[in-house]
Amino acid sequence: MVRKFKLAICQSNAAGDKTSNIRHADEMVRQAASQGAEVVMLPEMFNCPYRTELFPAYAESYPNGETIQMLSGTAKAAGIVLVGGSIPEIDGDTVYNTSFIFGPQGELLGRHRKVHLFDVDLPDLKVRESSTLGPGNNLTVVNAGFCKLGIIICFDVRFPEIARLLAMEGIQALMIPAAFNTVTGPAHWELSMRMRAVDNQIYVAAASPARDEKAGYVAYGHSMVVDPWGEVLVEAGLGSEIIMAEIDPVKMEEVRGRLPLLAQRRTDLYSLEWKKEDGNENN
Repeated sequence: MVRKFKLAICQSNAAGDKTSNIRHADEMVRQAASQGAEVVMLPEMFNCPYRTELFPAYAESYPNGETIQMLSGTAKAAGIVLVGGSIPEIDGDTVYNTSFIFGPQGELLGRHRKVHLFDVDLPDLKVRESSTLGPGNNLTVVNAGFCKLGIIICFDVRFPEIARLLAMEGIQALMIPAAFNTVTGPAHWELSMRMRAVDNQIYVAAASPARDEKAGYVAYGHSMVVDPWGEVLVEAGLGSEIIMAEIDPVKMEEVRGRLPLLAQRRTDLYSLEWKKEDGNENN
C-alpha cells in the first residue's frame, strides 16, 4: 500500500580514490537510515570523478562490481530502498552511466541507464559524455511496495516527456541523481526540478555531489526535494551533508484534486507514447 515515507539524499563528495568514495557513500547511507530514512539516494557518478575520460577505468559490471556489492549489502543491512546514484557500468563493450536501485533484502529492484548523454558546448564548459559512454534505451519505474519511484539521471531531466510518462505510470517521486555544474546550476538547477514537480504534480528529489572547487568538473551542490506544488521542502548547501524530507501521497492527491492538470489533458488532440520493449525488467 502506498503511504508516506522519509526520503534522504546523501550529498557526497567523489575524489580520485574509488575505495574511499565507496566507503564515504556507505557511511552516509547508513547514517541516513539510522535517522529514519526508508528511501536513500546518492548522486550521479558518486564513486569516481566526473571526467568522461576516466569513466571506463572506474567502470564495473553487475553483479560483482565492488560499488554494486556495497549498494546491495548496505541496502540489506539498513533495510532500505537505496537509489544508488549512478556509476560507470560496463556491459560487453559499452560503458553506461547507470543507476542501480536495491531493496531492503539487497535485491535489485531496477536499473536505469542514462538515456540522454550530456554533450554540450557552452561558454566555459565543454562536455561530451558520448565520447566514452553509450545511451540507455529504457525508462525506469521501480515498485518498492510502499511507493513507486521514477528514476532518471541528470540531463534526462531536461526532456519533459520522460517525466510525464513516468508520472502517468503512477510514481510518487521522481528520483534524479545528477551533477549539474557551476555554469548550468545557477541558471537551471532549481528551475528544472520545480518545473518537473509542477508539470506532473509529483515529488522531485535531486541529488548532487558536494562541491569541490579544485576538481576539473565543479559540481553545483544544492541537492533538494520539491513537493507537488513546486515548493522546495529542503535544500543542501555546498558540502557533504544529508538532507531529508517526508513524501506524502495525500499531499499529491490534494494538489491534483485542486488543479487537475493530468485529468484535463486533451488526449483527443495529442498523445505521448512509451515505446516499451518486451522483457524490460524495469516496467
